[in-house]
Amino acid sequence: MTGQTNSRLFLIHLLTALGAPIALLALVAGANGNLPMMFFWLWVALVVDGLDGPLARKYDIQNRLPRWSGVILDLVIDYATYVFLPAFALYQSGLLSEFWGLLSGAIIVFTGAIYFADGNMKTESGGFLGFPGVWNMVIVVLVALQSPPWIIIGMVVLCSVLTFAPVEFVHPVRTVKWRPLTLSILMVWSAALAMALYQDFVIETWLFALITATSLYLFCVGALHQVFRKM
Repeated sequence: MTGQTNSRLFLIHLLTALGAPIALLALVAGANGNLPMMFFWLWVALVVDGLDGPLARKYDIQNRLPRWSGVILDLVIDYATYVFLPAFALYQSGLLSEFWGLLSGAIIVFTGAIYFADGNMKTESGGFLGFPGVWNMVIVVLVALQSPPWIIIGMVVLCSVLTFAPVEFVHPVRTVKWRPLTLSILMVWSAALAMALYQDFVIETWLFALITATSLYLFCVGALHQVFRKM
């Protein structure tokens, strides 16, 4: 019975590891110049990442299957799908020159690698201290809006600085404060971006405004929580 139970629990590790072939599919799509499909696969990886963590905590995988580290496995997959591939997508987008594309990508993968090694990245509120390396969410917005180079470079610099700043960012599921609102806005944000991807980044003004507004909320809400706690 114990062996059967452990085999079923190991399926959660397999779910996490599924992010690796999904990352490969994203890379192939990006290498072929199909950025909408690349971002689609990165979105699938984001959904998988949102499922495996709660399951692992619910069934106490860390203690019941100590041989395999779900934490390490998750970090490996997340670095590929949250940091490395989005940096590649930014380079492939052609929105920056060769020099600035490579430099921006190098900054992203460098700061992301350091952040993912930080043992104190999580806060008591369930969020993250410092920009949590979710470059997949940042780059998809910049590409979907076909942002000019100065905005892209500015966001790369800003997020890289915030990576090491004492500023909080929410986790949409684990952060309890305003969670229904945050999850609702996250769903609207996802739907708006899906429409932008479907339209191959040729979007109307209202969709541009909707993506911008929901992105600003998700980017700033953690800092707002932090400010309100200190008031």
